[in-house]
Amino acid sequence: MKTIMDMKEIERALTRMAHEIIEDNRGCKNIALIGIRTGGVPLAERLCQKMAAIEGVRPSIGILDITLYRDDWSRLSQHPLVKKTEIDFSLDDKTVVLVDDVIYTGRTIRAALDALTDLGRPRKIQLAALVDRGRRELPIQPDYVGLVVATAKDEHVNVFLNELDGRDEVVLELIASKAD
Repeated sequence: MKTIMDMKEIERALTRMAHEIIEDNRGCKNIALIGIRTGGVPLAERLCQKMAAIEGVRPSIGILDITLYRDDWSRLSQHPLVKKTEIDFSLDDKTVVLVDDVIYTGRTIRAALDALTDLGRPRKIQLAALVDRGRRELPIQPDYVGLVVATAKDEHVNVFLNELDGRDEVVLELIASKAD
């Protein structure tokens, strides 16, 4: 296991991403940050706090559960655990920034896009990911990235966040092959 981002590096990356989002969208007006359960939720909140500190305006923030929108949910479990989507504002004509901890194949984001379009019609959808580990299966690219790390198929990126795990750290680990 190798640490690829520590607490300071995560905070520095989120600060940079907050500035980029503000700059690209000329402020926070009409922006909604939507965290994808689970890892995207605390990251969206942190980005929201940083953007509010920079601009003096707090963007709208919500939580998106994509469980039933995944194309692999039946492989994951016969009884998927569906949690609540919490978006208490209209997405219509907003710039929505989807936030997730890691982007890999692109399938989670595809599911999130499907879920969002069932909730409204945003003016624009952007994507922010703390870690981009490459190896896409779908043509989806993030607009804002904390760290790009090339990974092999037998490597996994784990994002640990204080709000969920009691620590801030991103680690790269080798997954044991099934032949072992």
